[in-house]
Amino acid sequence: MYVCICNGVTERQIREAAANGCRTVAELTMRTGCGATCGTCLDTAIAVLDSVHGEREPLFPIVSLSHAA
Repeated sequence: MYVCICNGVTERQIREAAANGCRTVAELTMRTGCGATCGTCLDTAIAVLDSVHGEREPLFPIVSLSHAA
């Protein structure tokens, strides 16, 4: 299935990029062009990356109150 129509990037290509070490959307865009034009494919591209690598780490670690002081 095509994920990025603008640049002709398929789900298979995203999965191959992920298998070859691609872990971020920025890296995926650099490798495949996915999301570089209009960006409407990014939600689907992220879902495909997540399905290969599992859920993403939170951007900001959650600190419990006992560790905050």
